[in-house]
Amino acid sequence: MTMHRRHFLRSVGLGLPSLALLASLSACDDNGDNGDSAGSGGSADGNGTPGPSGRKKVIVVGAGISGLGAARYLADKGHDVSVLEARDRMGGRIWTSEKWSGTPLDLGASWIHGIDGNPITDLAKKAGAKTAVTDLESATDYLASGQEIEGAQAQALDRWRKATASALSSFQKKDDDDASIRSVVQNALGWSKLSDSDKALVSYALNDYEHEYSGGVDQMSALYFDDDAKIKGKDVLFPGGYHQITDYLAKGLSVQTGQVVKQIDWTSGGVTVTTDKGAFQADHVVVTLPLGVLQSGSVKFGPGLPKDKTTAIGKLGTGVLNKCYLRFPKVFWVDTDWLEYVPDLGKYGQWAQWINVARPTGQPVLLGFNAADFGRTIESWSDAQIVDSAMSTLKTIYGGNIPQPTDYQITRWASDPYACGSYSFTKLGATSEMRNQLAAAVDGRVHFAGEATDRKDYATVHGAYRSGLRAAKEIAG
Repeated sequence: MTMHRRHFLRSVGLGLPSLALLASLSACDDNGDNGDSAGSGGSADGNGTPGPSGRKKVIVVGAGISGLGAARYLADKGHDVSVLEARDRMGGRIWTSEKWSGTPLDLGASWIHGIDGNPITDLAKKAGAKTAVTDLESATDYLASGQEIEGAQAQALDRWRKATASALSSFQKKDDDDASIRSVVQNALGWSKLSDSDKALVSYALNDYEHEYSGGVDQMSALYFDDDAKIKGKDVLFPGGYHQITDYLAKGLSVQTGQVVKQIDWTSGGVTVTTDKGAFQADHVVVTLPLGVLQSGSVKFGPGLPKDKTTAIGKLGTGVLNKCYLRFPKVFWVDTDWLEYVPDLGKYGQWAQWINVARPTGQPVLLGFNAADFGRTIESWSDAQIVDSAMSTLKTIYGGNIPQPTDYQITRWASDPYACGSYSFTKLGATSEMRNQLAAAVDGRVHFAGEATDRKDYATVHGAYRSGLRAAKEIAG
């Protein structure tokens, strides 16, 4: 669900090609997983079906991409796999809305972040899913007044973006004691001596980190917030919807929706997964519950989880990135991929980033993002309040005579009981190693997957998918 995972390449002047529809993605040479990918969409993978003694019964909790990836891999190896999903749909935090006929929109994950060496690239090719490139260099920036940022102001924004990144990089090289991103940046840049206009630009740069990593800059660890693998290649999204990938993986799998897991118990002999509709027995269970759900305590673990795992659950962060799609009678905005707005200091983090959905879809749709604290705050607002707030920013930029939206679609991921947030971040007080502890199997029976368990690609779809393959391989051997 992350936006671009570009590690702020714009701040150092590196760009990507302009937005263009691609017929399909080319297969990657190396998907980063020793050549294994859940791939056949239902058939065994050529290694043969294990004999009766080797056939294991596995329950997968959650039909997001990590769960479907695990289930696909195990089913293709000949194991007996059942997927239990609380929602009435598959996909988890991949959720393509078909509300607007002919315009599928992703309410959760949108991008393949870096198509080179990415297993989702291979899946997209096999699924026949068309993609569109988004380019961070294709952006138009606006000041709080609505004035386009050009000339000296553009240079100032670029300078403060670079200074912010440099402050964090220097801190990571020199310090062992952690601190929040905000405190590190403000201390390094002499915050109290900055003008309000410069503070607004620095705040915009800080909010950019929030949009990428989903946590607030007062909460994110300055030492570990970006301790992940650098992506390679273009970022692409799916004009036809990300559901094409999860639908492809799910072909032929046994998936039961409407099964809300309440308890997971295990002994040396097997596991029992209890839902609101009954109990299920198996040899192994793959738990792909989002970190936010684990933190909520809504699912109980019988004998109890190891202390290092409960510590990791408690200390890692679950962030928010919410979307507001607005559909208009016509396009009235500039024809760049991104529209970026620097709000006044008093409106920190409000409607700062937009993507021009008209480019990949041909429909007059804008998508506004709100992350972290403001993204969480507006979940308690009515739809009308959220739309009015969004329109206030757009009217500031494009004038009071722009048309009202004809419809909207709004997400509230933190309020979703089966997500409890958008994706994980490394919170102040946590370490990257805690993701390995979150991923560790318990007693050889209970296996964990999901984006938060992936040490190098957390908060990405490919990280979630790879974590599912990892857990499946723990079982399959």
